[in-house]
Amino acid sequence: MGNQTTSVTSFVFLGFSYDPPVHFFLFLMFFLIYVVTLMGNITIMMAIRSNSNLNSPMYFLLSHLSFIDICYSSVTVPKLLNNIYGSQAISYNSCLTQMFFIFLTGTTEGFILAAMAYDRYAAICKPLHYVQIMNRAFCRWLVGGVWAISFFHAMTNTLPILKLVFCGPNVIQHFSCELPSLLVLSCSETFLNITVFFISACILALFSFFVILLSYVNIVSSILKIHSAEARRKTFSTCSSHLIVVVLFYGTGSLRYLRPQSASSVIMNEYFSIQYSISTPMLNPIIYSLKNRKVKEAIKKLMGTRD
Repeated sequence: MGNQTTSVTSFVFLGFSYDPPVHFFLFLMFFLIYVVTLMGNITIMMAIRSNSNLNSPMYFLLSHLSFIDICYSSVTVPKLLNNIYGSQAISYNSCLTQMFFIFLTGTTEGFILAAMAYDRYAAICKPLHYVQIMNRAFCRWLVGGVWAISFFHAMTNTLPILKLVFCGPNVIQHFSCELPSLLVLSCSETFLNITVFFISACILALFSFFVILLSYVNIVSSILKIHSAEARRKTFSTCSSHLIVVVLFYGTGSLRYLRPQSASSVIMNEYFSIQYSISTPMLNPIIYSLKNRKVKEAIKKLMGTRD
């Protein structure tokens, strides 16, 4: 009998394969996280849209970040909930679709964070030219460009997967169809996929991180030149919430994708993925509503409450 290659038509997630009592706890935890993510980010978007005092580029980008957080979380969490108390299987086409949207929304989030850092740089370091630099047309082109680049990056890394052969096993040691988890299951050579991913991810991640780093170097330099301690505190407070989000997103994302394979483990991969793709979208509106006075006041006004 000759050799036969059977193509895999579906995959099975083994992420969070624990006993039933643990399943209940995990389902409840992720369900609550998802509800908080949706409610928090929708509230931020509504508060910004309904308040005329929040029509600056900073809040335009923050509103778009909230929209991205909803999309980013929705790519993985609903299927994760189904995995815990339903079918752990996912079809080949659905898996590739999920991977595409993980790339699309994750890359867009990274670039929006970079755009927000540049906005803070322009506001603090170039206050006299801020209106000309961050005008409405530029902000729209910026967001449109971010989506276009992210779409190209997602397509660049998804299309080569179609050339791979998956002949078994079909068990994904994770809770979503992220690229590293899929590549280890391929029966064919993955060098091209790894190379494309490494080059594209490094170029885009380093560019966005460089924008953030350079922006904050200039911001810190400008803040240190302010003589009033109170003025320094108020100026830095406009950046602190964004800086916290950047550290959470880029820190855990880097640990997930840039660690050597020998240092990888299923549990650690799950933990880092939860942090940047599930927890961070939930924490963003909480961080901004707590650290940004104007956002906090806009939310109180939206809810019809006062101090």
